[in-house]
Amino acid sequence: MKKMLLGFVLTLGLAGAAQAAGGGFPIDKAPNRTNDMAALQNGAKIFVNYCLSCHSAAFMRFNRLRDIGLDDKQIAENLTFTTDKIGETMKAAIDPKQAKEWFGANPPDLTVIARSRSGPGYTGADYIYTLLRTYYRDDTKATGWNNMVFPSIGMPNPLWELQGERAPVLEKVGSHGHEVDVLKGWQDVKPGKMTQAEFDQNVGDLVAYLQWMGEPAQNSRVRIGVWVMIFLAAFALVAWRLNAAFWKDVK
Repeated sequence: MKKMLLGFVLTLGLAGAAQAAGGGFPIDKAPNRTNDMAALQNGAKIFVNYCLSCHSAAFMRFNRLRDIGLDDKQIAENLTFTTDKIGETMKAAIDPKQAKEWFGANPPDLTVIARSRSGPGYTGADYIYTLLRTYYRDDTKATGWNNMVFPSIGMPNPLWELQGERAPVLEKVGSHGHEVDVLKGWQDVKPGKMTQAEFDQNVGDLVAYLQWMGEPAQNSRVRIGVWVMIFLAAFALVAWRLNAAFWKDVK
């Protein structure tokens, strides 16, 4: 139940990306790991454990995870629920009627979440990566949590057990009534299961998986595109030399 709630509130926060972007907090660049099989596999594990209980990924089949280096046995034993078959799409474990009754609406699909949260100067992956790493405790909020990227966010930290609890160290900058709070660092309130470096690494893996899931064929398409460009360049060179040879005796 806890993971089901965590998965649901994750997308509630992501759904407000456009509003959050207006807060002006710097968006960090997400690491590019869509070609890293180990990172994608770890990201898939985090996704299944913390998101899939409530959220579906209706355009992704479990057996597509073969593309990130997993075999059918690994998928079935580690990344599916007991009633799932690896040829099925990633359906949420929660019953849609119960979800609507508990939350007022069915949790949205996450298949293309990383492609839909981009903004001016940053990608959806950058946004999610920064959002998940900038939660802090705030007892003035109903959930007990707040976020630097999305002030007054309506969801608690979905990964708080891993990250622990932190408080921001803020410094007022400006003058003449135009002071703003600038983040200077973080103060640990309660440690989590991971160090901050480990947590950042795992969030990067989760974001990489969300990127890959949004377009599994992207890496193959890029590789094919590179070879096509090399072929066209070589063909153009050959055509140029043939053309020169053909017309060399024509006055």
